[in-house]
Amino acid sequence: MTSFGVLPFAAAGFACIVGSASLARRNQSPAQWCFLAGMAALAIDSCFMGLGLNATHPAGTIEWLTRSFVVKSFLPVIWLGFSVTYSRGDVRDQLNRWKGPLAIAVALPAVAFAVRTRLFQSSPAEAPTAGSWIELSTMAKMLSGVFLVSSALVLMNLEQTFRSAVGTMRWRIKFVVLALAVIFGTSIYARTQSILFPVLNLALLEVESGALVVGCVCFAIAYVRAGLTEGDVHPSRAVLRSSLTIVIVGTYLFLVGILAQVVKHFGGAEIFRFQAFVVLVGMTGLAILLSSDRAKRRVDVFVASHFNKAQHDSVRIWSVFSRSLAGAKDSAGLCAVCVRVISETFGVLSVTAWVEDEEKGCLVAAASTAGPASDSGGKSTGTLSRDVAAGLLTRSLPFDLEDVSDKWAEEFRRVNPKTFIAGGSRLCLPLKVGESTIGAVVLADRIDSTVYTSEELELLRCIGDQMSSALISVRLASEVARARELDAFRTMSAFFVHDLKNAAASLNLMLKNLPVHFSEPAFRDDALRGIGNTAARIDEIIDRLTALRQRPDASRHEADLNELVIQALDHVNGMAHVELVKELHPLPAIVADGAQIQSVVTNLVLNARDALKSGGRIQVCTRHEGGHVVLSVADNGCGMKPEFVSDRLFRPFQSTKPKGLGVGLYQSRVIVQAHGGGMQVDSEIGKGTIFRVTFPVKDAR
Repeated sequence: MTSFGVLPFAAAGFACIVGSASLARRNQSPAQWCFLAGMAALAIDSCFMGLGLNATHPAGTIEWLTRSFVVKSFLPVIWLGFSVTYSRGDVRDQLNRWKGPLAIAVALPAVAFAVRTRLFQSSPAEAPTAGSWIELSTMAKMLSGVFLVSSALVLMNLEQTFRSAVGTMRWRIKFVVLALAVIFGTSIYARTQSILFPVLNLALLEVESGALVVGCVCFAIAYVRAGLTEGDVHPSRAVLRSSLTIVIVGTYLFLVGILAQVVKHFGGAEIFRFQAFVVLVGMTGLAILLSSDRAKRRVDVFVASHFNKAQHDSVRIWSVFSRSLAGAKDSAGLCAVCVRVISETFGVLSVTAWVEDEEKGCLVAAASTAGPASDSGGKSTGTLSRDVAAGLLTRSLPFDLEDVSDKWAEEFRRVNPKTFIAGGSRLCLPLKVGESTIGAVVLADRIDSTVYTSEELELLRCIGDQMSSALISVRLASEVARARELDAFRTMSAFFVHDLKNAAASLNLMLKNLPVHFSEPAFRDDALRGIGNTAARIDEIIDRLTALRQRPDASRHEADLNELVIQALDHVNGMAHVELVKELHPLPAIVADGAQIQSVVTNLVLNARDALKSGGRIQVCTRHEGGHVVLSVADNGCGMKPEFVSDRLFRPFQSTKPKGLGVGLYQSRVIVQAHGGGMQVDSEIGKGTIFRVTFPVKDAR
């Protein structure tokens, strides 16, 4: 075995070791399984490449490299699955969103290999060497193109995850992303050569193996750093519009295309490979430099020190902060925005926000760039004792948490541990409203452990004041929403109580007349029918109460208003000393909820009855007018004052009756309006009242 063929086997061994290390985690996520499968596939691919490079006959080289090509064609789909689930907080949604590209990435190679077309047009004339090459078939070039696109998607997703992470979450996943960037960046380089020059250069196989070794070293660093743990990132969906991967890959392909044209005119393929490789290495180094928080921090400090400008662009920071706060809907979302802005502004990896639990009177963890809150021993904790909240009452400005020796400060330090020994002091920012403390923000693990300047402390205090105001606003908005819900529940409860009150009134009328007319068979039949109707009405009310979550029009059907009026009047039969006159004319159909319309009729008739004295008269009429049907309920009772009709009649909880709830007419008008109708009233003191209710006919709707 020559040195030319040793590297692929070494790379395969490293890949197996790294993949096995991922099994040490107790809770295996979809990303971890994809990682294990991906490392296994990389190891197998590298082994096949090694066997092909060490084959003693050209036929053996073709056989092993064909197998390597097959494995390599399915690599992107495995790592694409990893890239859309790794450190993502919405794994299920991500998989649903990417199921189409994942299926295509599997289907295209599967179909290609099902055809059983040769991948290589020719074989090397002798045993492979570093300068050997094999001509590719059209199918192999197409699969290389698919691999190129899929690899770009893998890097694009990883880039979005990395750019969306902040603080220690970015620190944890940094070398995992860099490892895959090296592996797939080199593969993109090799596939580009296969497309531009339709040959497989065996020297590039060794370059890919070297990239796998470098990638495994990065994976090892990531394992030592954080045990290959994941974060909880929710990247933006606008991937293509802001992806640096697309820019890098596109620029690289453009430069390689120019170099290829130079080679065609002047020759020198070996120089071309060297130049292209230099371009790849340079762009990889640039990507590493751009991803370094420490490098960006030093650039900011250098500019601030040598160009005599403010350390921070306060206007820009305040604009970004204000826009971010505008999209927060609750305390957790608001705190997540704030810790992200603070982390990025001050170069702090671990920023944790604690807010007051009003019921318990203690502080609870709301958001953090370092993952879930845990103490120095790694035990998860999300709640502090009341002593911490009490200790913060005496503080109003940002202070060094290391300088406080009280017990509450020790507890605060224990649940806000430092990840790095050289991360500097922990800074605490109290969130105050007046004399009350509503929370605190702890900043730890500052890049380069630089000391906060007075300018930074002032900016931090302003951010804390704005954060406190926003938290109070969110809390007040939540209280207003709860008050509205309670008011709506109160109103709805009054509606149902009113309906039950009407049903009870009908039963009461029957019971009053029962001793007088019990001997009359017709009355008994009528009373039994009325009791049955009332019981059915109560059942309907109960059913409506249990179906409040249904849509308001869920039970609307074609109905005859006359039939609904007759059924409603049956519920209120037995009104002694009251003349009830019905004038029901033929009507076209309407679309309505029968139970609700009967409730309206019952309310109007019972209100008319309450307004009458002995010997009073109630007239119920229906008629058809144009595109509407009209129901009128008239009585010759006491009538109502004009100011009551205009100002209070249809307002809830307003009634002229001593025991009235004041919701019947309000409820009735709400029901009528929900059906597309209207309600009018004419009343005169001493002469009576007329209610006119209109509903659109079925065809008119």
